[in-house]
Amino acid sequence: MQTVWPGRPSPLGATWDGSGVNFALYSENAEAVELCFFDAPGAAQASRVIRLAQRTRNTWHAYIPGCPPGQLYGYRVYGRYDPWVGLRFNPSKLLIDPYAKALSGAVDWTKGAPFGYQLGHPDTDLARDDSDDAAAVPKSIVIDPIFDWSDDRPPRIPLQRSVIYELHVKGFTAQFPRLAAKLRGTYAGLAAPPVIDYLKQLGITAVELLPIHACQPGKTILDRGLTNYWGYNTLGYFAPDSRYSTGGKPGGEVADVA
Repeated sequence: MQTVWPGRPSPLGATWDGSGVNFALYSENAEAVELCFFDAPGAAQASRVIRLAQRTRNTWHAYIPGCPPGQLYGYRVYGRYDPWVGLRFNPSKLLIDPYAKALSGAVDWTKGAPFGYQLGHPDTDLARDDSDDAAAVPKSIVIDPIFDWSDDRPPRIPLQRSVIYELHVKGFTAQFPRLAAKLRGTYAGLAAPPVIDYLKQLGITAVELLPIHACQPGKTILDRGLTNYWGYNTLGYFAPDSRYSTGGKPGGEVADVA
């Protein structure tokens, strides 16, 4: 996996095509971008660093032949640090791919300072923090996007006949009757026959989920032994929250729902 090809500026994110991965990152004001590969979620050092040489308009990109699904990665982006004009580039901080489809956990506050500025400094956010935080932040994960939808088809229920139920994946399933304990609080539990049957009996035609994208509870909340239950403190809009997978991690095995 030594070769680097130019790649394409779209789609944004990491796109595996069966032979390798196209990486594309948008930044209007970046001066340089490094793609960093890691061998473990908590790794402090990258196993490989690739300086992206291709830029199409404001998108930096490269194609890595042989790069497989499951590869952990992040970005270091170089540029001007001037909060007065809204520029906060800091290559000491490993960045999550905003288009990542999976993340390796959450911020570990005990392993580094993910803030780009020095907390408590008299100059507040004008004082850049140059400590490396790679060990403390989640890594983005390349996924295999292929999914066999079999004979599934959109229901195409007219809007005037639609009954939409807003629910929280964990809250709705955590104490649901007739649901196996291993499925409570999970995506698989929400799709289990007892839950589906109940929703259909109510006349529900669609569910609207409260946030299921990866989120990061604030440190003050964590210090109190609490968490952000509703999930509104977004970490990655396109990465499902792994707390609700039956395996408790990205790619966790789906348990038997029978």
